[in-house]
Amino acid sequence: MNNKIKRYLGGTFLAASMLVAATAQAGDPQQCQLVRFTDPGWTDISVTNALASTLLDGLGYRTSVDLLAVPIGFESLKKNEIDVFLGNWMPAQQAFIDKYGSDVDKVRANLEGAKFTLAVPRYAYDAGVRSFADLGRHADQFSRRIYGIDPGAPANGLIQKMIDTGEFGLDGWRLVESGEQAMLSQVRRAVRKQDYIVYLGWAPHPMNLHVDMAYLSGGDDYFGPDYGGATIYTLTRKGYRQDCPNVAALLDNLQFTVEMESEVMSGILDDGKDAPDAARDWLVANPEVLGTWLEGVSTLDGQSGLEAVQRHLGVTGG
Repeated sequence: MNNKIKRYLGGTFLAASMLVAATAQAGDPQQCQLVRFTDPGWTDISVTNALASTLLDGLGYRTSVDLLAVPIGFESLKKNEIDVFLGNWMPAQQAFIDKYGSDVDKVRANLEGAKFTLAVPRYAYDAGVRSFADLGRHADQFSRRIYGIDPGAPANGLIQKMIDTGEFGLDGWRLVESGEQAMLSQVRRAVRKQDYIVYLGWAPHPMNLHVDMAYLSGGDDYFGPDYGGATIYTLTRKGYRQDCPNVAALLDNLQFTVEMESEVMSGILDDGKDAPDAARDWLVANPEVLGTWLEGVSTLDGQSGLEAVQRHLGVTGG
């Protein structure tokens, strides 16, 4: 082999070595290995935290989830004690954004189409109960009762205010306060008998999968427009994108659907799974989401993120 060929091959080997080294460094620095999430104690946020954590586990990261009330979660983001919050419900949390907006970074909307307002079974809706204003005209069929959730919940207060003021013809009605599962049991009993029932409904939640239900219009002054509609955003502590760009790339990609979250929540609320197991089972059953969520994302040490997560889950074709 002459010297010219040796120099060419040597240069090619050096260039390839540099490319491999660069690729291996394309992940995140080691200080990013632990990704810290906050959870206000809501099942939907437990679901999104678990989905993100399962992906990060497969990418070689570690995760922690702190159960923190919303005000404490925002303060923890500000103090660099938490990295990620997947549960910025808007416009309900506008006051917190007004206070902490300059101390956090908004990544993207991760869920659109969430809602929270009064609902009825589909057969009642089809029979003409389509808005809050229709309730009073069907008072006897509803036994003048509205089923709420846990005592002290703000939504119950809104219902009680409607009753106290007699709005929508609700004077003389009664708010039935109970836990979420007790309320839903009452709904299921009513549906089996085809009785009328009006109750607090929201999405995402498995109730939308198990009950043929419809949300009532006309409650904008109490629950907000678009059926108490909300958009949920991903937030990070200030500067996290610059510190941990690979995790940031994953957060840029993570977008959920109401149906998706409801299905994972069903694994928790109906089947008794813990959130990590419910999330993993859903990902194994729906590996097609991996290609989109992991586009441009590597492992912590710079290897193929999609391949690593597929191996972690034991699936192919994501």
